[in-house]
Amino acid sequence: MAELSEQQEQELGETKQARRSRSGFWFGVIILFFVIGLAGAGFYLFTQLRDKQEGLGGEVKGQMSKQIADYQSQLVAIQSQLATLEANIAGKDTHFTKTLADFSQLHNEKLENTRKELNEAIAQVQRQLGKTRGDWLIADAEYLLSVANERLHLIGDVNTTREALEAADQRLRESGDAATYKVREEIAREIAVIKSITVPDTVGIYASIQTLQDRVDKLVLLLPYTGKALTAPAEEKQKPAAATEDHGLIDSAVNQLEGFVTIRHTEHEVKEILTPEEAQFIQEQLRVKLEMVKVSLVQHNEAIFQSSLADAKKWIEQHFTKNADSDSFIAELDRINTINVHSQFPDISPSLKMLRDITKLRIESDKAMPPAEAAPAQTREPTKPAATVAPAEAAPAAQ
Repeated sequence: MAELSEQQEQELGETKQARRSRSGFWFGVIILFFVIGLAGAGFYLFTQLRDKQEGLGGEVKGQMSKQIADYQSQLVAIQSQLATLEANIAGKDTHFTKTLADFSQLHNEKLENTRKELNEAIAQVQRQLGKTRGDWLIADAEYLLSVANERLHLIGDVNTTREALEAADQRLRESGDAATYKVREEIAREIAVIKSITVPDTVGIYASIQTLQDRVDKLVLLLPYTGKALTAPAEEKQKPAAATEDHGLIDSAVNQLEGFVTIRHTEHEVKEILTPEEAQFIQEQLRVKLEMVKVSLVQHNEAIFQSSLADAKKWIEQHFTKNADSDSFIAELDRINTINVHSQFPDISPSLKMLRDITKLRIESDKAMPPAEAAPAQTREPTKPAATVAPAEAAPAAQ
């Protein structure tokens, strides 16, 4: 019984052990499926997460690419602006460099011109300081001769020309230079010619023409004109004893008109009556013609002077009555017409030409001297060319 129970217990134990092993098997299978399900779910979740991560990475990569492209375009724009700025800077640099070069060149030219002018001024001062008193007197005489030529031929001033020639001769005499002897001979001849010139009295002729202009109002017009001032009635003539009744009526009418109408007999045919403006125009025209005479007198124009006098005379004969006033007026015009207002001035330039070539005269003078007298002249030969100066240098010396 004991062995049976032990066998039953053993069978029960084995049965329980079999059941336990079978339940463990199914439990392991369940756990395995659970683990496999968990692994599949994890794999699925991992796959979804990786896809989502890849989508997020592509979006981020696109945004980054877009931003990089924008940055690159901005960088290109900045580079173009920098290139433009560099070009502008280079252009301005070139402009400033060119301007500076031009200014420097202009400054150098001005400096060079100033240096030349200063050297010329220094040389001129040295030439002036190297002259002797005789050279200064000769230069002064040359200036006076040039003034004499200008006053004679440009203005016609004979008196000033003669005084300038005499002053130039005095300067040459004081210089004591033997080479100026021929120049003084020529000046003496020119002074004699100047003294022989007859100068018209321009002021007197001008005053005479002015007086004639004042006498124009006293001339009587040839034609009658309205607005004329009344004249004193003429004395009544003795009527003949055998006057008829008609003549008596006419005489009575004339007596009544006396004091209002002046009857004047004329040999010319009266075709029209002038207005006061026309009468004044005729008188003013005569004054204008006399004014032309004065202008031609001042200008020493002989042709215009003669033609203006003839024109004024013809105007008087055509428009004014011939009486004592008009006859004296015409006589005065004829007297003025005989005056020669333009004189032919002689040529006084030889002395000036000779003095400007004073070096040649000095050489000729030294050759004409004996050897003993020519030796001192040769010692002063280096200072001789200083006497030959231009008129522009002689003018300040004379002043």
